Amino acid sequence: MGCNYILGFYLPAVLIMKFDKSLSVPVVLLATVSLFFPFLADVKIPLAHGLLVKCIEDVQSLWLLFAALFTVSYMKPFSLEQGPKQFWLWSVVWWLTLFGRGISWGRDFFPEGLRWLFRAISIVLIATLVLYPLLSAALRHELGLRVRGETLPLWGIALVVVSFLIADAVEHHRAIAPLFLHAANYQDLIEELYEIPFMVGLFGIALGIMRRDKYAQEEGVTLSV
Repeated sequence: MGCNYILGFYLPAVLIMKFDKSLSVPVVLLATVSLFFPFLADVKIPLAHGLLVKCIEDVQSLWLLFAALFTVSYMKPFSLEQGPKQFWLWSVVWWLTLFGRGISWGRDFFPEGLRWLFRAISIVLIATLVLYPLLSAALRHELGLRVRGETLPLWGIALVVVSFLIADAVEHHRAIAPLFLHAANYQDLIEELYEIPFMVGLFGIALGIMRRDKYAQEEGVTLSV
């Protein structure tokens, strides 16, 4: 569902950030459950003619939409000062872009709709992701502060990266795919399942940043280099 949008952009920045090496319970649970995904093909879990995969995709789309709405509700970006305001609005656009990509920019719900409209939606969202940092000095400054000042959960990042790489390998039949794909007809299911820890782990990382920002706002602390 377009997971490469996020990893492709953030991975270089992540390499120079600080990390919290403690291991959280949600990460352990997600990683443990993920170990069993490949064996669903061995036990021949019913695919219900694609209905199971469709249900998982729908849940993923709802999760991404929830992440966008939660970010707006929790952080209230329009009430923030310059810098944090642009950062959290940009974060919302990330979630909306992933949501839009997951529903084919609306075509999944309106297959007979205007193609140019769906195309326009995708162009606007993706262009916003790319151009907003280029055009907003406040956002660039805030991103620089966060790259140097944020502390990210190491194992949460590892879960997000590894689950993305597995989903990508299964989708594109890369060398490691047979380790996780035990039957060809389960390709879509395994791919979608490994996108779940990616999305949940990504939200967990974002939630940690949101909570720290909230605490800093309440205590009157500003992020410094």
